Amino acid sequence: MQDTASPSKDRMQTPHYFWNYLPLLLQILVAVGLGTGMVAGSFLIGKHRRTIAKLETYECGIVAEGDARGRFSVRFYLVAMLFILFDVEVVFLLPWAVIYTHLKDITGSRYFGFWEMVVYLGFVFVGFFYILKKGVLDWAADRGDL
Repeated sequence: MQDTASPSKDRMQTPHYFWNYLPLLLQILVAVGLGTGMVAGSFLIGKHRRTIAKLETYECGIVAEGDARGRFSVRFYLVAMLFILFDVEVVFLLPWAVIYTHLKDITGSRYFGFWEMVVYLGFVFVGFFYILKKGVLDWAADRGDL
């Protein structure tokens, strides 16, 4: 008869759970130490000469003109949001494309996945044609801030 009160001796002793995170902690410490060492080494070894040319504002090799706090057109933000929107929609296409050949086994229907994507792309194109009709992407016909 086996004693249920005492643990089995043939069972391997597992280390404490937090020891599993020791390699991750070491990697983080090495990364922080390496970054700090590079910055400190650059500060200690590098030459620091403050000249007028170095203290000027630098923008792509062109001397800066005007105020840096100029207003942007609303179109800039609209195009940025549209880019993010359509970028996310394209990301939704990738998982579908990866499992497209297996959709028949998953759904039971041969064309279910295909027609679902046709409907999805239909919504995308309706939105795209809507913004084309609104003239959001037409930068030549500047009408001020929409």
